[in-house]
Amino acid sequence: MEVKTSLLDNMIGVGDMVLLEPLSEDSFIENLRNRFDHNEIYTYIGSVVISMNPYRALPIYTPEKVEEYRNRNFYELSPHIYALADEAYRSLRDQDKDQCILITGESGAGKTEASKLVMSYVAAVCGKGQEVNKVKEQLLQSNPVLEAFGNAKTVRNDNSSRFGKYMDIEFDFKGDPLGGVISNYLLEKSRVVKQPRGERNFHVFYQLLSGASDDTLSKSWKVAAGSNDCSKYLNNAMQIVGFMEDEVQSVLQLVAAVLKLGNIEFKPESRSNGTDESRIKDKNGWFDGRQTSLILSSVLERAFSYRTVEAKQEKVSTTLNVAQAYYARDALAKNLYSRLFSWLVTRINESIKVSLKENRVVMGVLDIYGFEIFEDNSFEQFIINYCNEKLQQIFIELTLREEQEEYVREGIEWTNIEYFNNAIICDLIENHQNGILAMLDEECLRPGTVTDETFLDKLNTICAGHKHFESRQSKNSKFLTDHSLPHNCFRIQHYAGKVLYRAEGFVDKNNDLLYRDMSQAMYKAKHSLIKQLFPEGNPAKVNLKRPPTAGFQFKASVGTLMRNLQTKNPNYIRCIKPNDKKASHIFTDTLVCHQVRYLGLMENVRVRRAGYAFRQAYEPCLERYKMLSAEWTLHCIDKVFSSGLMHVLCTSSLQLFSLEERRRQCLQDLATLIQKIYRGHKCRSHFLLLKKSQIVVSAWYRRYAQEKKYQKIKSATTVVQSYTRGWQVRRDYRKFFRANAGKKIYDFTIQRIMQKYFLGLKSTSPPMSPVDKSWPARPYRFLDGVHAELRKIFHHWRVRPPQGYLIIKAVYKEKLEASEIFKDKKALYPSSVSQPFKGDYLEITKNPKYQKLNSSVDAKVLLADVVNKINRANGKGTARIFLLTKKGVVLADQKTGQVKASVPLPDLASVSVSTQNDGFFALKLKEGSASAIKGDFLLSSERLIEIITKLHLTGATAADSERLNIDISDE
Repeated sequence: MEVKTSLLDNMIGVGDMVLLEPLSEDSFIENLRNRFDHNEIYTYIGSVVISMNPYRALPIYTPEKVEEYRNRNFYELSPHIYALADEAYRSLRDQDKDQCILITGESGAGKTEASKLVMSYVAAVCGKGQEVNKVKEQLLQSNPVLEAFGNAKTVRNDNSSRFGKYMDIEFDFKGDPLGGVISNYLLEKSRVVKQPRGERNFHVFYQLLSGASDDTLSKSWKVAAGSNDCSKYLNNAMQIVGFMEDEVQSVLQLVAAVLKLGNIEFKPESRSNGTDESRIKDKNGWFDGRQTSLILSSVLERAFSYRTVEAKQEKVSTTLNVAQAYYARDALAKNLYSRLFSWLVTRINESIKVSLKENRVVMGVLDIYGFEIFEDNSFEQFIINYCNEKLQQIFIELTLREEQEEYVREGIEWTNIEYFNNAIICDLIENHQNGILAMLDEECLRPGTVTDETFLDKLNTICAGHKHFESRQSKNSKFLTDHSLPHNCFRIQHYAGKVLYRAEGFVDKNNDLLYRDMSQAMYKAKHSLIKQLFPEGNPAKVNLKRPPTAGFQFKASVGTLMRNLQTKNPNYIRCIKPNDKKASHIFTDTLVCHQVRYLGLMENVRVRRAGYAFRQAYEPCLERYKMLSAEWTLHCIDKVFSSGLMHVLCTSSLQLFSLEERRRQCLQDLATLIQKIYRGHKCRSHFLLLKKSQIVVSAWYRRYAQEKKYQKIKSATTVVQSYTRGWQVRRDYRKFFRANAGKKIYDFTIQRIMQKYFLGLKSTSPPMSPVDKSWPARPYRFLDGVHAELRKIFHHWRVRPPQGYLIIKAVYKEKLEASEIFKDKKALYPSSVSQPFKGDYLEITKNPKYQKLNSSVDAKVLLADVVNKINRANGKGTARIFLLTKKGVVLADQKTGQVKASVPLPDLASVSVSTQNDGFFALKLKEGSASAIKGDFLLSSERLIEIITKLHLTGATAADSERLNIDISDE
């Protein structure tokens, strides 16, 4: 069986043009044709990929193909766009180099599809995960959204990008996408109001019309997308990118508004002063109740009829004729759509932007409009071709000029390759003084009458001597008889060929003016998005400064793009279309040859063949491959990297093509070493943990074993002790049996039984509740009497009065007695209810002042207080100590404590009090008693209720006295 030993075996034609022999233009074209006929649409020129548009689907973009080219060397497999994408991605991921992929070619050559393939491949090979997949899906779905609003069908391309797009995709150190930033350039907004013959408007208008019902389209701006596959696809893509449902509806409403603007027609009206004025023909055909919710119809109608000019704080209002009204309508439609597109790009950037501030690398993908040569070329084609000139200049700088300069520095013997340097054309267009764009801006800003003719006259005057500029009116007489060059046109010889530009519309499109009245009308709209798109319409923020021209803005943005691209490592995809019919299997030699020539592909091959096809600077090369030699540092003195690199190459005995394979093997060995060390560390840590655990387990087990052993010894000791004690008891019994041993044993047994009985009662005693009649059963019959007596004693003890019970009972008894005596009879009684009856208010037993008085009283003092004794002679009161004992009443001097009077309880006849709120009470003595000699006592006290109550209770309890009578009366 034949074994395939080389990539060149069985290859159709030559996969890398650097290896083509013999090298000529015919062999170059023939090789492309041969490979194209066998569906080999990709060919290399070193690291540059030539892509032929097959105009049909090929089975070379499957997931299996992605895996086939993943992490493979660039030249290891047959040429493919995946190989370039993989090389760029691995350089970005492994070497931390920012990359950019420049996709160039004519309109219809397949640039947009190439950019999609690059992005889909990178999305397929980078990391996985929920967040990463979300970012990838947003980046991928941003393409169909922008294509719907920015792409259109042209005569040369069914999906032509009518704007320039550059996307920076940002990755983290692992190679996972974090987000991105999209920059757009020069949307061809003139297509909104006018398309060349055989071409269409932007895709979104057709998707909207096919996706909405007839009723919705005819009656409302609020077009509901969703009833058609195209609109569903767009709606789904916008939602994945991050648009809210209300934002999607707002965008579609604005697209519908642009469509409705195109239906407005005007009619002329003459004013009394003879000037012409425009009016809308059919207001009801465009304005109704639903639409006025978006735009105030009256304000917009006036903006179509009048124009206000402000200068030096003066306002002048002029009428618009029909032509000017149509111009204002078209300008509004173009500006509304253009601003909507810019808002879409900004909104997508908000969703996919990177919020993290960590170190990251960037891959830029440039998908910009290709070089265009139409039958009628205007300002848009001029700007597009200028951008392509700048991109070609970068290609020339990096692949032709710098490489040949490097060959000179390296001292290579070679023949200098001649090539066309388009810097002279770029200078013709962008020169700050005499460039076409500078002169166009100068004309736009110049006061006075400015027309396309004056601009062309200026070009004829200044650029007439330039060898790449041609004009019928120029001073160069050789074009005077050139009838293919009209009077109102000029021709520029670009790197891709001569292009005839019609000067008509250059000044107007460069000015890109929108009447301030239109901006103010849009700002007054109730639709939030429309108002947001026209901030200059705010009357509070009127800016009279002229806005920058379209050419100036595009030139500045292209300059920023070029500086951005020059900071990254470039990767080129040169797209070629095989025919102008957009048909498969057709290869037009002349068309392909023309593209090969202006793209400079032959010169690129010759430059590659002349020097080093594969090369790298010393320092990064040594940094990448130094791991292949352990002694490289000994040969790298004073940063002479070439010496160290030569030692690496010599000691490794490898060719340059084998270094990557050897380095990959070395990285695998290092990874294996790291794994080995880590696994050893992990196993040692695990072993030490097991060892520590084993020690702990052993300690606990030994403790448990010792405890079990101790329990066995203890049990055995107890058995031995019991046998020993039994032997001693039997010995003593035998010894003392005859010496009254039975009685002793009996007494000892009874003692032990009683001890056990009483201890048992302690643990089995019933509850303290008096109603609980339970009692533990007696263990022996001979304890019946003791058991019953103990039960009786325990019950009496259980129901004993609690501590303080008698005191509380006496207090309540006194209060109850006071209530029976004085309630509803004495006005002083209610105030005494809340006052406790203390009794001894003088603390006569504790106070040393009354020690003599206390000793003279031969009974317990029940009440001691100070009262006023009322004298009979003068009615004045004298303070006396009032003592109530169980035997009688004692009155003593307050100061000296000397007893003044002592009345036994039997001598008291009654006590009289009034019904009023006073403290007077009279002690009436029995006639004929010994105490009656001095007469009755009239006393006054604040504690009358307590004194009378205690006196009454004391008299009632005395054995030798009768119950004291209490007389409550006001007489």
